Amino acid sequence: MTAPAQRDHGGGLDAAIARFGGRKEDWIDLSTGINPWPYPIGDIPDCAWHNLPDSTAMQRLLSAARRFWNVPDGAGIVSASGVSALIVQLPALGSGRSVSIAKPTYNEHEAAFSAAGYALSDTGTAQVFVHPNNPDGRRFSESAVMAKHRNLTIIDESFCDCTPEASLVRLTEQPGVVVLKGLGKFWGLAGMRLGFAIARPDSIAALRDHLGPWAVSGPALHIGATALEDYDWAAATRARLQRAAQRLDGIAAEGGLSLIGGTDLFRLYSCSNSDTVFRKLAAERILTRTFPYSKNWIRLGLPGGEPDWQRLSLVLGE
Repeated sequence: MTAPAQRDHGGGLDAAIARFGGRKEDWIDLSTGINPWPYPIGDIPDCAWHNLPDSTAMQRLLSAARRFWNVPDGAGIVSASGVSALIVQLPALGSGRSVSIAKPTYNEHEAAFSAAGYALSDTGTAQVFVHPNNPDGRRFSESAVMAKHRNLTIIDESFCDCTPEASLVRLTEQPGVVVLKGLGKFWGLAGMRLGFAIARPDSIAALRDHLGPWAVSGPALHIGATALEDYDWAAATRARLQRAAQRLDGIAAEGGLSLIGGTDLFRLYSCSNSDTVFRKLAAERILTRTFPYSKNWIRLGLPGGEPDWQRLSLVLGE
């Protein structure tokens, strides 16, 4: 059995403060790909807090999710407390003990399969594609995905809501294909913890059994359904994020960073020494993301308020 892989995420602000100093309110956290303009959650009914989550609220959420993501009729859908809660359950759906993961990508999937006793292999019985990929934004075609499909294929679309036309959710009518979705990134509601798996009904039933009852809180059921029903907000947000990503590219170019790829929620750049740029920004209380497998890659999320944009531009331009 291989040793469990380490899980690694952006958002390590406490560690950055311990290393570079300052207070949380001093920092601009660009280390994640979370929308800095989150969905306005509005008022939450008291019953969502007081009562156990009920089937009516769950059905509203799942119906809204089916419509928003155009889930095919032959596929089912299940929700959980974040995509991560689903990722750790997915290895149980496979019948083999080897997994192929399209790399480089974030290592949550590798950690889950490693902990379940899978070995990494170029020809694994299970396959994982992060689509669009984190950190480079690479997309995968239907033919590329299905050419490798054997027993279990996972398509993580956590960052796909900026470009819904690229979604491969139509493949979920195929046996063993699972698409993951979440409200953490595009909707900017990472702290709410709400994720979805879409697959054939037999796979969904197995996941639901593993998750147990009340896998989603009452407030998350209410907020999630409301957000997924708000098509106008989604359309306006796609346009806003696209403009912001283009602005970030301009600031990065002026600072000597070269665009590699990304999505409208994060951008991956190349430079001569990413650690030098990381430390330069961190010294001014701006947290970014570097990668242990590259000395040249640095990833930036989107600033929120105008003062944050100006500060980033000033520091990068120095």
